[in-house]
Amino acid sequence: MRVALYQCPPLPLDVAANLKRLHQLAHEATDADVLVLPEMFLTGYNIGAEAVGALAEAQDGESAQAIAEIAQNAGLAILYGYPERAGDGQIYNAIQLIDAHGQRLCNYRKTHLFGDLDHTMFSAGDDDAPLVALNGWTLGFLICYDLEFPENTRRLAVAGAELILVPTANMVPFDFVADVTVRARAFENQCYVAYANYCGHEGEIQYCGQSSIAAPNGQQIALAGLDEALIVGTLERQAILDARAANDYLQDRRPELYGALNKP
Repeated sequence: MRVALYQCPPLPLDVAANLKRLHQLAHEATDADVLVLPEMFLTGYNIGAEAVGALAEAQDGESAQAIAEIAQNAGLAILYGYPERAGDGQIYNAIQLIDAHGQRLCNYRKTHLFGDLDHTMFSAGDDDAPLVALNGWTLGFLICYDLEFPENTRRLAVAGAELILVPTANMVPFDFVADVTVRARAFENQCYVAYANYCGHEGEIQYCGQSSIAAPNGQQIALAGLDEALIVGTLERQAILDARAANDYLQDRRPELYGALNKP
């Protein structure tokens, strides 16, 4: 599996410009199986509730159709972040995976909202941890702050995820999440974790970059710096087997001891 991550400055409030740069980028990443974009790539992240309400789209909206065409023409799957307007009017911080045939495979809504920024713009997603098969690999999905709750990655790994894709909008001073937490989640769950972040500024926010792909042994097989970059990593299933042979984290769990984790 070849995974590409696009680390970029946001282009807030300009859906057309973001689709245009995605069109160009997708044709630069044709050696990858899947291209992962940051959280809320379609509209920008720090844009406020009024703008989110104005720009939110349905899962099968105009932008989804445009991205399906881009994916089909480029011959790769695309995972992008966007504000989703559900049928009941609720707005979610969502990501959607469209495959190389232009088919929508998965829509995931952020379950753990970060601070006032998220809470003023979005509703929290329900208990939904989808797994999707892509090119023979089993994929799970999280969005930014979701990764910082170890239960999220663990339940995906226990369910069989081999690769967890994480569009994000992580900012200073939380650089350690990009540097340490991503690698720890991959190591402790013996799977790959791909973390696609922004760089640059958006309003008062300074994004910390450092997008990466962490292998099951905790090593970074692809790493961006602080500037715009397209990085690509090759995933080997043998690395998962080697990690699971080296230690028995998943097998040695004792779920009967963890009941208190389900209490508020």
